[in-house]
Amino acid sequence: MEQSMQADAERIRIVDVQVLSHDWYLLKKTTFDFRRNDGNWQRQSRETYDRGNGATILLYNLAQRSVILTRQFRFPAYVNGHDGFLIETAAGLLDNATPEQRIKTEVEEETGYRVQRVQKVFEAFMSPGSVTEKLFFFVAEYDPASKIGNGGGVEAEGEDIEVLELPFAESLAMMARGEIADGKTIMLLQYAALHLFAD
Repeated sequence: MEQSMQADAERIRIVDVQVLSHDWYLLKKTTFDFRRNDGNWQRQSRETYDRGNGATILLYNLAQRSVILTRQFRFPAYVNGHDGFLIETAAGLLDNATPEQRIKTEVEEETGYRVQRVQKVFEAFMSPGSVTEKLFFFVAEYDPASKIGNGGGVEAEGEDIEVLELPFAESLAMMARGEIADGKTIMLLQYAALHLFAD
């Protein structure tokens, strides 16, 4: 693996990096030379949006066959023709915490549920053509005693989050109807169908 990574590194030569914006997060334009599979070098440029890495979690209850999701307004979805109110799994940026630490904090802030144990199931780049973010995916069991607050997110960060407890079967139906259209949520619901709620 190390030899493969070294070989890949020899295929890329950074020529120039320009910061286009560093307001909300960091947008850069990078010019680089890329050695193609035929051995020829090709000059390319790409813009990358760096917002840090993040984590997301699906809370589930096997006995009730239910899951906890959230609904919140997402402006980028709104400007792309959606009403902007996406149903999602709880999530947040790492902000220098470990994925496990961050997701425990985020799920409590957003949903009001406190979980002691979380299970990492995979990690993935969500939009590798332009966004640097890697997302760490978790699942955790919850029960009524896990609820220690109302959730809703942090108002100072612009969050106004609705907490949804749904039958798992209904969450899958909502996904099929297009009512759940968030990628990370779809991935975790499909994981749950295969590994958590499989009969």
